[in-house]
Amino acid sequence: MENTENTLINRVAESGLITINLEDFFPKSELVLFDIKEYLFMELILKEKDFRESLKLYDWSSLKGKTLLLYCSNDAIIPTWAYMLVTVNASVFADNIFQGTETDYYRNQMQKTIESIDFKKYDQQRIVIKGCGEKPVPASAYVEITKHLQPYAQSIMYGEPCSTVPIFKKPRILSNKTNYEESKS
Repeated sequence: MENTENTLINRVAESGLITINLEDFFPKSELVLFDIKEYLFMELILKEKDFRESLKLYDWSSLKGKTLLLYCSNDAIIPTWAYMLVTVNASVFADNIFQGTETDYYRNQMQKTIESIDFKKYDQQRIVIKGCGEKPVPASAYVEITKHLQPYAQSIMYGEPCSTVPIFKKPRILSNKTNYEESKS
């Protein structure tokens, strides 16, 4: 006869919890930052002729297989056509071109990824949204995943399966008089 008193039971594994790690949805492409401020006269004024000349000298081949982020880190007024010129030059090599900062890009890409998920597969499931990772997952991703899961999930929690913060629990629907009377006691 086996001694079951010393057998370890993994209650997390047996709990039926489904963990969603938003870091798994994180964009994988290497980012290259293109700050237009570096191409402005006195970091304030865009001179078309100088800007076009600078773009001719840029090594666009260094963008091969990467994502280019176009932005201006100061308060200069950048004409829309400047972003368009960079895009024309970069599009031959870059896998993706995005106008905005890293934060803007991550927010945008995470939202697109989350919106592409078929959430029906989480119907009546107990979900843990993993927190505290190594990548800068924007708070907006947690809002998006919660918004999309809520109509389907039985419950939504935040954290780790062994230590969670309850976020949402679908109310029980009382199916008959017996259940109603049991819930009152």
